[in-house]
Amino acid sequence: MAALANRKSVMTLYSAPLCIYSHCARLVLHEKGIGADVISIDPSEPPEDIMELSPYGRAPVMVDRDLVLYDSRIIMEYLDERFPHPPLHRMDPVSRAQARMLVHRVDRDWYSLVDEIETGGEKKAARARRQLREALTASAPIFEAKPYFMSEEFSLVDCCLAPLLWRLSAMGIDLPKRAQAVRVYADRLFERKSFQASLTEEEKDLANPIKLMTA
Repeated sequence: MAALANRKSVMTLYSAPLCIYSHCARLVLHEKGIGADVISIDPSEPPEDIMELSPYGRAPVMVDRDLVLYDSRIIMEYLDERFPHPPLHRMDPVSRAQARMLVHRVDRDWYSLVDEIETGGEKKAARARRQLREALTASAPIFEAKPYFMSEEFSLVDCCLAPLLWRLSAMGIDLPKRAQAVRVYADRLFERKSFQASLTEEEKDLANPIKLMTA
């Protein structure tokens, strides 16, 4: 593994074109303006590089000289620390810990439902859609309180939420009128140049940000 990684003189991100976790990593790259080779892979037929670099054989995988990372959240944290400007975490330890807890909650409460929608059977997916719709709707006051998720500044938490919200229509989820604050927040993220740059051609076909959610 080390020999293969050492052959990568430029930072490389192996990314699947529709993978929500790959999208998160790509968004951080573009938000930071980091020059990296982004190699698109077919998740159904991962190349030998991926099989050799990652014990799980799936994207995203990042190679930075002799370092190999194969967890999207660790990749995002590493990029923020490796390229500190602009910061996507506040610098004090308490704020960083709180942001990490928010990411953990997003993963545990919402991304787990996305995984069920994408991989579960019909009944399980339908239940997960309902639960995710209800959870986002109930959280509308949080989305409305500040420009970004529980923050005045764009952060890694928003980098986790933007790819999820972009996929709502594709997952068959429409939000009710009382969740309008979620739509406003989502549109704010989708309008960022970094988000638009992070989209693959396949992801561009998933949703129109203006029509992502119905009233």
